Amino acid sequence: MRAIVVGAGIGGLTATLSLRRAGCDVTLVEQLPRFTEIGAGIQLAPNATRVLRRLDLLDMVAAQSTRPSHLSFRTWSDGAEIVRYALGREAEDGFGAPYLQVHRADLQQVLAAAVLPHSVHLNTAVVGIDQDDECAYVTTASGERLGADLVVAADGVRSAARQWLFGADEAVFSHTAAYRALLPADEVADLDLSDYALWLGPDRHFVHYWVRRGELLNVVAVVRAEAAQESWTARAEPGEQLREFDGWDSRVLSVLDRAGQVFRYGIHTRSPLARWNIGRITLLGDSAHAMVPFQAQGAAQAIVDAAVLGDALAGTKPAEVPAALDRYALRRISAATSVQASSARAGHDYHLPDGPEAQARNARLVAYAAENRFGPHSASWAVDVGL
Repeated sequence: MRAIVVGAGIGGLTATLSLRRAGCDVTLVEQLPRFTEIGAGIQLAPNATRVLRRLDLLDMVAAQSTRPSHLSFRTWSDGAEIVRYALGREAEDGFGAPYLQVHRADLQQVLAAAVLPHSVHLNTAVVGIDQDDECAYVTTASGERLGADLVVAADGVRSAARQWLFGADEAVFSHTAAYRALLPADEVADLDLSDYALWLGPDRHFVHYWVRRGELLNVVAVVRAEAAQESWTARAEPGEQLREFDGWDSRVLSVLDRAGQVFRYGIHTRSPLARWNIGRITLLGDSAHAMVPFQAQGAAQAIVDAAVLGDALAGTKPAEVPAALDRYALRRISAATSVQASSARAGHDYHLPDGPEAQARNARLVAYAAENRFGPHSASWAVDVGL
């Protein structure tokens, strides 16, 4: 079985490895001249780390990660703890795999190192994808035409393949923007920060957690916005993040003040699709289901996509590929769409104004802890547990 994967982000790399594990001869096509992953922290819940274990990569990723003991929800103005949810050993025992927090570059390095070098076509832009009854094809900017039994489009939130398959369909601005930064641990050592905390305030929330074995603090500060550039490299104006969080708890302001280079990016999503595949071509990851990151499941959902895709293709003959891709999409569309919706709801709840609405939200969070010590964001962690 021959497969072509378009895009070497987290989803594309994991799909390459999962398909190879299923017995496919995989070609990975990436427009950038080298493997690179800009950005900062990424969270890997047990539904993702189970897949990494299957690929024999969990130990290597874990060695570069941190394992938070808990998640603390806090109020914006004084940092009072609203509720605490269990992670650490309890989550690992409960879901059969750890909850990890890792720098994106560290995760991608582990994944890329596992991909066979001869199967990678870097610096190769894809300008078209098409198919006939027996083969799917990728056309590159240089005019090369690559053929395979299937094509997996993992080309991100601005997926061109999605438009080639399903027509005009633009990314949707979520009306939120995020400031992100990384701070060395010694620069915030005096602040006595939790392992992992999410501070809630009117039209804003603030997240921090440790990455790279606890050497760096990853910071994401999210605000309501009418417009924002979708760019991982767009820099915030000096002091902009402090003005946005004026009046917040002094620890939040200290972190934002001490941050060196701060980036600002607009958060975009994709509308849910009724199907992800046509014939021998399918979408995967953000190209299929880009979501707001408010339940830390964007990368995890792409990783689970890759695992299910590999399972669907295992033992399949070339003539059976369309049916196998139907099985893959059937197993994943409902689950991914549900996570998209719950992530959007979480963003709404995080930004409620002070007063009765916020008080009711806080009461719901506390009540949930009495029923499920891992919190509402854990609803997707057991999905596909049998993979």
